[in-house]
Amino acid sequence: MAKQQTSSRVGFFTESLIREMTRVNNRYGAINLAQGFPDFEPPQEIVDWAKQALDEGFHQYAITWGSPSIRKAIADKFGWFNGVEVDPERHVTIVCGGTEAMMATMLAVVNPGDEIIVFEPFYENYGPDALLSGGKPVFVPLHQEGDSFVFDRDELRRAFNKKTRAIVVNTPQNPTGKVFTLKEMQYIAELCIEYDVLALTDEPYEHIIFDGLEHVTMAALPGMAKRTVTTNSASKTYSVTGWRVGWTIALDETIATAIRRIHDFLSIGAAAPLQEAVAKAMYMPKSYYAELAAGYQARRDSVVSTLRDAGFECVTPRAAYYVMTRYPDCGYDDDLKFSHFLSEKVGITPVPGRAFYHDPALAKPYVRFAFPKKLDTLERVRERMAKLHEFRK
Repeated sequence: MAKQQTSSRVGFFTESLIREMTRVNNRYGAINLAQGFPDFEPPQEIVDWAKQALDEGFHQYAITWGSPSIRKAIADKFGWFNGVEVDPERHVTIVCGGTEAMMATMLAVVNPGDEIIVFEPFYENYGPDALLSGGKPVFVPLHQEGDSFVFDRDELRRAFNKKTRAIVVNTPQNPTGKVFTLKEMQYIAELCIEYDVLALTDEPYEHIIFDGLEHVTMAALPGMAKRTVTTNSASKTYSVTGWRVGWTIALDETIATAIRRIHDFLSIGAAAPLQEAVAKAMYMPKSYYAELAAGYQARRDSVVSTLRDAGFECVTPRAAYYVMTRYPDCGYDDDLKFSHFLSEKVGITPVPGRAFYHDPALAKPYVRFAFPKKLDTLERVRERMAKLHEFRK
């Protein structure tokens, strides 16, 4: 009998449904509201800094865990914005995007059989990350309550036990746009301390936040500095999703060292010239971040209005650049089939809800739209979405 040609771990997951929907979008020439990348340029000064780094000869490997300039810049910003003082030499590791940041972190701290708590719906990588690390994801639902998503404290407490190694906290959250409140974060912190559990936080949308809400960093809460690994990236804040410059911040030096060792054998290092450009971006004026949030709030308002007018039931996102919705009755009771239909017949491509749930049955009523697009692109979305009324039952 022939040997199996692939490893068993490959069966833990399928290809990214988000990226698959981009190919579906391209097949039909639709407007891509599936994959979360801007259709506009990043700030010109950031592009100029990248060109400058190339001209200045940053063509070879940087230090494996990141150039001194970017690690210092990240430490400085984590101090003034997140309220936590860190040592760039000991606590900061530069990796290839936020995706590697979380993967390297889990590989560094999770042992076979460990349980990792994940709020659901969740960004599609967290489940496979846990499984590839030898762990077991334990899903805690976010419930729709009015115009927001919340977790049940009793359900969350029941998820913690002696096997729990970590909890993943993505705030602001993809796909719901939820901003975890200070009280929610404090409750999670209390459980982490009680059960001796790590918090793995994913915070790439920390500056894309609306309606006067504020971002809470877990590492800044009492008792959580050395119990938290903060992951982040330049992708969303500076509109450079293709640069793949991310980082981890771990004040526990044992964990920081473990992440560096894993990272060294995963990817060696992020692109050297882009590290230099991102280092300078960290010192953008505070007004930049305010303008970024205001611009995305205008986009949020536009796309939510369009979707509601077309019959979608939206929970208003309070941050990030996604809308999680229940879709109207157009003859489909399956999120994947509806997504293909919308791409082909209406010319707008979402992501089926199943990308964000461990059980596809839970996702059937949902699709997600991304709105990091020009306002005139979103106006074209409004025009196309008007056609949906032709198909509604």
